[in-house]
Amino acid sequence: MNVADSEIIQGILKAKKYSSIDSMDKADIIFVNTCAIREHAEEKVHSRLGVFSRIKHNNPDVIIGVLGCMAQHLKDDILDTKPYVDIILGPDSYRKLPELLERKMEDKDNIVDTQLSRYEVYDNFFPSRKEGINAWVSIMRGCDKFCTFCIVPFTRGRERSRSINSIVNEVKKAVDEGFIEITLLGQNVNSYKYKTFSFDYLLKEIADISGVERLRYTSPHPEDMTDEVLHVMAHYDNICNAVHFPLQAGSNRILNRMNRTYTRDHFIEKSNRIREILPNCGLSTDVIVGFPGETNSEFEKTLDVMNKVKFDSAFTFKYSPRSGTKAHEYSDQLSEIDKQARLEKVIELQKKHTIIRNKDMIGNIERVLVEKNSKRSTNQWAGRTDSNKWVIFDKENENIKDFVDILITDAKGISLHGHLVKKKEAA
Repeated sequence: MNVADSEIIQGILKAKKYSSIDSMDKADIIFVNTCAIREHAEEKVHSRLGVFSRIKHNNPDVIIGVLGCMAQHLKDDILDTKPYVDIILGPDSYRKLPELLERKMEDKDNIVDTQLSRYEVYDNFFPSRKEGINAWVSIMRGCDKFCTFCIVPFTRGRERSRSINSIVNEVKKAVDEGFIEITLLGQNVNSYKYKTFSFDYLLKEIADISGVERLRYTSPHPEDMTDEVLHVMAHYDNICNAVHFPLQAGSNRILNRMNRTYTRDHFIEKSNRIREILPNCGLSTDVIVGFPGETNSEFEKTLDVMNKVKFDSAFTFKYSPRSGTKAHEYSDQLSEIDKQARLEKVIELQKKHTIIRNKDMIGNIERVLVEKNSKRSTNQWAGRTDSNKWVIFDKENENIKDFVDILITDAKGISLHGHLVKKKEAA
């Protein structure tokens, strides 16, 4: 989401004849677009702002701006402790940037605009993207779920969806610019609703666009996952056979305390339904350990769900207290030692499940999109299957953006390994 927002900001500025520059020391304007979802992200921004202060000291005329969620969440702290920051804008104020920059050229006072909107979705603002394979397309903004650990509803406002036409137009423009994979973004992407149109309808509209070779989306909410969405995915070959399905916790009491609005049984049933309608679907998840009040037995229930579902991969986190959220106020916070011990157990279990799921693919011929050089060797490519698994294979005459058939021969760590299959052999 932050990448997509940064591309919107660049698009707004480029339309007003601003141009990007590689050197911060030579820049007239420096923006940092921020995330406030975890404490570590905020720490990184504070560190970066320290660098900006030195640049400001050497060049007092440079304009420094903090944009996005952290600007929304910590504007008072930024004003108090970092007076060298000139502009503080929340995520619903980007379209005002050119006007505010003109004002700033004449007015030396700080400019702050963190007003949240019920309507801003940046329709008809085309992002400025670097050349690549995948284009991130934001289809909605905000969130109405109010998970007790999450600051997003307070930094990004209430949920609102873009029009079908504006999304379709942006996708067509991305295809014209050479992007062949589209990833739809939303805080709860499958709760998309524009007039009478829901997420499954939007998926069909985009999958039908000529030039969209692959279509992905992230991140859905388990409560809003429908059979209609899964059947659309099954019908279209260019909609990738992968679902990111955030569990967060395996205990009903903790899920209720998180305000996740589903039970462990619902989650397991829906995971099974995904794999029933989408055989061999790549199923990834999010897991938070050490939520306030989580007992050892409740943590074991998270491991139990993981064992029942066997996710292909997982993003795992220690609970991070966020000021302004309900969970921050709970008195039964866990120690960092306990959280770290639980995190290590989750990571270790997921490694086993990833190997199991990946080894099941040995012997398969998978269609892989060539995306980049392998980190280990310039003589090898790295590409992804439509189930979102990385495959490493020796180079022959392929180029980035080519689709190739790969016979999977091995599974190591999180990656698959294989070799190119000639067309006759694949047939």
